[in-house]
Amino acid sequence: MSHTLVNVPIVPLPEGIVAVVKAECETCVLVAPVLRQLRQSGVALTVYTQDDPTFPADLDPQLDEDLSVSYHHAIETVPTLIKVEGGAEAARTVGWLRTSWEELTGVDDLGPGLPEQRPGCGSLSVDPDMVDVLAVRFGGSVLRSRRVEIAALEDEAEALFDRGWTDGLPVVAPTEARVLRMLQGTTRAPDDLVAVVPPDLVECTVEKVAINAVMAGAKPEYMPVILAALEVACTDEFNIHGVLATTMPVGPVVIVNGPIRKAIGMNSGGNVLGQGNRANLAIGRALQLIIRNVGGGRPGGVDRAAHGNPGKLSFCFAEDEEGSPWESLAVERGYSPDASTVTLFPGEGPRCVVDQLAREPEPLARTLAACLRTVQHPKLPLGFDAILVLGPEHARVFKEAGWSKQQVKDAIMSHLQLPGSEIVRGADGISEGIPEHLRDLTLPKFRPGGLLLVHAGGGAGLFSAIIGGWANGDTGSQPTTREVRA
Repeated sequence: MSHTLVNVPIVPLPEGIVAVVKAECETCVLVAPVLRQLRQSGVALTVYTQDDPTFPADLDPQLDEDLSVSYHHAIETVPTLIKVEGGAEAARTVGWLRTSWEELTGVDDLGPGLPEQRPGCGSLSVDPDMVDVLAVRFGGSVLRSRRVEIAALEDEAEALFDRGWTDGLPVVAPTEARVLRMLQGTTRAPDDLVAVVPPDLVECTVEKVAINAVMAGAKPEYMPVILAALEVACTDEFNIHGVLATTMPVGPVVIVNGPIRKAIGMNSGGNVLGQGNRANLAIGRALQLIIRNVGGGRPGGVDRAAHGNPGKLSFCFAEDEEGSPWESLAVERGYSPDASTVTLFPGEGPRCVVDQLAREPEPLARTLAACLRTVQHPKLPLGFDAILVLGPEHARVFKEAGWSKQQVKDAIMSHLQLPGSEIVRGADGISEGIPEHLRDLTLPKFRPGGLLLVHAGGGAGLFSAIIGGWANGDTGSQPTTREVRA
């Protein structure tokens, strides 16, 4: 979807002094007599006005109606006074400052009776409503994606539904202006290759990421996180193809650490795994839309989930590092506290852990272990990883006892050593379980490193949450972390 490009040539500025003004600027109105004084003194003066073709009166202003002069000559403030020599800009000054105007024009005693200095106003060409439109109109397109024209009477939202580009909810139409604005959120070139996206193994550029980020409702400052999340998703380590193709309900869970959490306004507190925060939801949604629209990972196609989960629309949150008694997930995984990172985990929907009575660490560890044992099935060890999202009230119990993060995990794991006789197939009248020949072994619920602990959630409520994982190991998916770069 695009606006039409207009190939307007750059208008060269005439020799002499050029002034760019607008009638709605008080400083421009203030200096109108000074411009007349320059004309009367014999200065070769050309005036461009951005809004009113009659302003300033008696100076034959040229209307910069399409703002092409202002755009091509980088007018950010009006009034701007430019000295042109030999077809090139020799000097400029903005706003009104008597000494600067006199130096630039060579005319003394300008503006008698006027204040010595007044700041200017913003040029119409840098108005937030115009910046991206002008970039499309005059900047020359850096975008290479196919344009899709929408009829004047066609509803944009319905058109995107009809073309199969949505996740079931309305998306924002990715006009060229919006995509260009989104690209301002990264230093990477639009044609830079980000990843080869499964299942169709399609090359995805920064531009394609920006298009889907627009559709997801993201802001430009989210782009570095979205780019990093896509890079992680498409690694062999994370294996997004397998995550898509499984009949289990999992999808990519994005956990963000480091300074970028605060910089882009992510939520790590109350309702952290729910709705209401634009950054959390738009980042996760953008990743899912890229997998769908670029990689072809659609339900009923390669996406074979028997039930799925609402997190397959978007599942992204930030860790509450400031409130945590321990090192963050990223630091635990080898990154600097100053680094911004994303960790992807193949997760199902979260479930709540309730323990409002435990005030000592050991009973609470037993509660958490008992709930964690049920991940996927209480009789299946080693095959599935999990995230324990420890709420602040539960974390405080461990903090007050002086337990380290590793002590918490060790205590939980000590209660997740499962006797083979209890989890063998048929035990307790349950057909599921481990093969009979493993009856005499004791097996841990999670493999080494298979239990991730993240601190997040609201400050009131003795609750935590569990996010169960998918098959781990070389044939499954590994929790994977990468650093965010601009």
